[in-house]
Amino acid sequence: MTAADRSPTRRAELSMDTPQPIGIVGLGAHVPPDVVDNARIAAWSGADPAWIEERTGITERRYAAPGTRTSRLAAEAAAQALRESGDAAADLGVLIVATSTPDQPQPSTAVLTQQELGLSDVPSFDVNAVCSGFLYAFAVAESMLGHRMPGRYGLVVGADLYSSLMDRTDRRTVSLFGDGAGAAVLGPVPHGYGLRGLELQAHGEYRDYVEVVAGGTRKPSDAAAREAGEHFFRMQGRPVRDYALRTLPKVIAAALDQAGLGLHDVGRFILHQANTRLVEACVAELGVDPARVPLTAPVFGNTAAASIPLTLATEHHRRPFARGEHLVLAGVGGGMTAGAAVLTWY
Repeated sequence: MTAADRSPTRRAELSMDTPQPIGIVGLGAHVPPDVVDNARIAAWSGADPAWIEERTGITERRYAAPGTRTSRLAAEAAAQALRESGDAAADLGVLIVATSTPDQPQPSTAVLTQQELGLSDVPSFDVNAVCSGFLYAFAVAESMLGHRMPGRYGLVVGADLYSSLMDRTDRRTVSLFGDGAGAAVLGPVPHGYGLRGLELQAHGEYRDYVEVVAGGTRKPSDAAAREAGEHFFRMQGRPVRDYALRTLPKVIAAALDQAGLGLHDVGRFILHQANTRLVEACVAELGVDPARVPLTAPVFGNTAAASIPLTLATEHHRRPFARGEHLVLAGVGGGMTAGAAVLTWY
């Protein structure tokens, strides 16, 4: 979006029609500097480094320094997205942080991020749909902007610090996850651009596939829970894989149908980077060219709610999206949750 497109006159013109078309007008990404390679994972877990790479397709991931807060990662990515968007910070209508590793039970990580960014007065709150969180937060922000805040902007951040949840002796999980954040500024775009289709789903009957048992009202993180390791992240790998392979194509098809598009119309697919091998399996299930599916899992691992916006920003930096290019953003997460969004880039 150009400076002219963000002018008050242009925003007024765009707001005359409802609902307001909303697209991405700025992107940001942040990962911590500490690179954790497979040799370190092997030292912690006893897994062979070659086994880790063969099984996951991940060679390294990033860990934040001890004491780092999720809101700090979120603020770094958000500040970059705001700089890229130009004057959006002066007309920001909402800030949403998608995370499943909040700074603390309350208040929200979003208000702590807001404080770091100096955005007092902007409505701020969290969304937790685990690895699908960015898509859920995107949907909420798009609805608010399009129907209640015409001409204004929204800041959506996916940020997670999974190093804080890892059982470093569990090779099945510690090999997969890293820390990071990605952010997108949403704002008004002309008709024919922006969000074109959206499908969100949740299946609570599978909620035990991915979970941290202790730490809430269901089970406090007391001495007994910690002794049992119930404060650590746990995942049932095979059921999660099966869920992803049967659900991801469905939500993508539904979102594309809303947009009046097919798989062949999509320029690039920005998929949740659960791990390289699962992304590759999803690509094969979809039957699309792997060259149209960027990968960040090999170097960042699974960054949970950060994964989609981090991959989106990284890919845009590598090869900028073209005006009119159709994109699919899609993923699954704990809950189990799933989502897909179809965007036409402006």
